[in-house]
Amino acid sequence: MKKNLLALVISLVVVGAVFANGQSEGAASKTAKTGPITIGVSTWSINDSLGSQVRRMIDAAASELGVKVVYIEQSHKSEQVISSVENLCASGVDGIIICNSADAEMARVVPIAQQNKVYIAQFFRKIGDPAINKIALDSSYYIGCTHEDETANGYELGRILVQDKGCRNIGITSYRVGDATANARIAGYKQAIADWNSAYPSDKAVLMNVVDDKYTSEEARQAVEGMIDANPTMDGLIVVGGGGQPLEGALAAIKAKELVGKIHVASTDFTTNLEQQLADGEMSAMSGGHYADPLFSFMMVYNAIKGNYTKTSDKYLEVIFPMMFVASAEDYAAFDKYFIQSLPYNQEELVKMANSSFEELKMAAASLSIQDVVSRH
Repeated sequence: MKKNLLALVISLVVVGAVFANGQSEGAASKTAKTGPITIGVSTWSINDSLGSQVRRMIDAAASELGVKVVYIEQSHKSEQVISSVENLCASGVDGIIICNSADAEMARVVPIAQQNKVYIAQFFRKIGDPAINKIALDSSYYIGCTHEDETANGYELGRILVQDKGCRNIGITSYRVGDATANARIAGYKQAIADWNSAYPSDKAVLMNVVDDKYTSEEARQAVEGMIDANPTMDGLIVVGGGGQPLEGALAAIKAKELVGKIHVASTDFTTNLEQQLADGEMSAMSGGHYADPLFSFMMVYNAIKGNYTKTSDKYLEVIFPMMFVASAEDYAAFDKYFIQSLPYNQEELVKMANSSFEELKMAAASLSIQDVVSRH
């Protein structure tokens, strides 16, 4: 694990030049703020299994730094994503962190932030489309993003299903058409299956066509019941993500069909009762544990507002965050102790992080793991 983390630290990339505390050439002209700071959070939910943990982490940081936080839920719905940024800007926030759903939304969101002179950073996301990425690069107020290597994430979960769990007939459902993160995960899953089939041509696995745009629990339940009815030999299911609701519906469908333990389920975004789900066989593999992602985007925006991190005309900040994988109740127990029963960062560490250079911030993100928390606490 330590060796992997060191490799990840070395491989982290900042788009363009390194950003550090202090002014840089071509910086945005907005005067650094010295008074009270308000940061808006545009997010799909603050109540589901992942969204509630995100809020818990952000609220802890905001409390230590004396920052007011305003939340707007937009349910992954395109027009609501855009209007959430408009409404936050109109309310007078100094900065925004956002978990959007598609690149096309950022094509509208970034200019809104620019027009209102409000710093903005993404979490759990990066922009994939080169043309839209240029809009972000050209903006003085798009400060950066925090995200995972989602293709590698999908690949590892796909490998677990096929190699470790023995699945050969795998369904897949996703939460949103055109979502860059979902597409990257799906690409990883497909590559894992393709690699297995290439290595074992006499024992091939089948990955069904993606059933897309199933965000609510009910939409996912109906989709999975339809998959099972159409594919009686289905023994694996991928729920690409979506914050928890799609997985909830998918698991309900499998229970209704009395196939718990017979259909191995892999997904991303830890649930609140994952340890029990792993023990009962409802879940077979899960990636996530990364609710601290938004914390790093929050720190980017906070430091931009304070004038500590500055944006050049064609560069922004990028943090690549490590995923955590669990495939048993034992795997999950340590995560629960150090990430659920307590936060991965204490009060002193949050204040220190807010005064760190971007290089130090990036290194902190790269090293976050159960072992890292144990060593610090």
